[in-house]
Amino acid sequence: MQFLKSFYIHNSFFRYVAILSACFVLSYWLPLLYPIAWLSTFILLLLFIVDTYLLYASGNHLEARRALPAKLSNSDFNPIQVTFSSTYPFKVFISLIDELPIQFQKRDFEHRTSLSKNEISEFEYTVRPVDRGEYVFGNLILFASTFLRIVKRKYVFQKDHMVPVYPSIIQMQQYDFLAISNKLTQFGLKKIRRIGHTQEFEQIKEYVQGDDFRTINWKATAKNVALMVNQYQDEKSQPIYSIIDTGRVMKMPFNELKLLDYAINSTLAFSNVALKRNDKTGLIAFSKDITTYVPAVQKITHLNTILEKLYNIDTAFTDSDFGLLYAHIKRKVTNRSLLLLYTNFEHISALRRQLPFLLAIAKKHVLVVVFFENTELQELITQDAEDVQTIYHKTIAEKFALEKRLMQKELQQYGIQTILTKPEQLTINTINKYLEIKARGLL
Repeated sequence: MQFLKSFYIHNSFFRYVAILSACFVLSYWLPLLYPIAWLSTFILLLLFIVDTYLLYASGNHLEARRALPAKLSNSDFNPIQVTFSSTYPFKVFISLIDELPIQFQKRDFEHRTSLSKNEISEFEYTVRPVDRGEYVFGNLILFASTFLRIVKRKYVFQKDHMVPVYPSIIQMQQYDFLAISNKLTQFGLKKIRRIGHTQEFEQIKEYVQGDDFRTINWKATAKNVALMVNQYQDEKSQPIYSIIDTGRVMKMPFNELKLLDYAINSTLAFSNVALKRNDKTGLIAFSKDITTYVPAVQKITHLNTILEKLYNIDTAFTDSDFGLLYAHIKRKVTNRSLLLLYTNFEHISALRRQLPFLLAIAKKHVLVVVFFENTELQELITQDAEDVQTIYHKTIAEKFALEKRLMQKELQQYGIQTILTKPEQLTINTINKYLEIKARGLL
């Protein structure tokens, strides 16, 4: 039974049979082909037996292993490595099939190669998940055939290997260097000019050209007979909360990824940077209810708690209750904090319905409202209008784009910080705003 499960006919065998059939048909008009066709048939049957013996003699001769990470990173290209080896005493031709998780909807995965005796080979491919959750990799299948290519032997390894897909860990690691202030200008990050001296005192150092002369410490200068200045650093241990709207407005997809997942990936990367800059980070997720609340804590291990909470967040098909959010913040977040609210408004009327609650939150805290540009509308706006229908579509798209900018200006008029961003630029713009607020001492 095991033999039958692993025994397959190679596609080349059917080509050989087709050629033999053609020879038998042609022998009706060319009688000399008839004995040649029969001789070729017997030779093919003999080679069939020989090929089967070569593949199945002396047990198993192939080994393979799929190396999966403990967690896959959502929206990123994750490398998967497959290692396989052969102990066949001759060269074999390999067809490798990895049964990818059903979420990828890919059923044509195949890698072909060849292995010599005792050769070890590696093959790497990438997968890009766009949903969080459990991904189950099925069988890792290898088909081996000899140079005759008449039959194939199937080998099966590593059945049903489950890997969870978490928020973008790769993206978080990419922005990890932002905790070091001397690299802020890389990857489009702004270098913020500091205003005033709202930062904490760090140390007294010797004056160098370019230091602000207003920071000169005259007592230290007199003692050291050299100009000495006070050096300041950003205030630390300030509470910062990422607030994620999980209502229906965050279910809109861009580049196969929901707005919610963009917000979750940004929250993880931003929280990592804030923790390494010695601030406290917390998390709130809400829709009709407060589904997640993590108090702000200043421990680098706290990032694991945030990661696990983000893994389980999902969108709802309801409108979010901003009144409930205000009540929860008033009750739980008692100290002045930086609140990054990830949400989306498609119409200015939707913003004005929630504006009283946003103003109430902003009275005590530094509130940053993060919402999204509709990048698909930008494609409509930039395309050439060639008929009346296209002109109509462009006009409507420009109206919606203008409303987004008007919403941003209206919030700013009330003293609420805003980020209007393309989904793919969310993380970098959020970190920029955080650095700006810290540098300006607004918190």
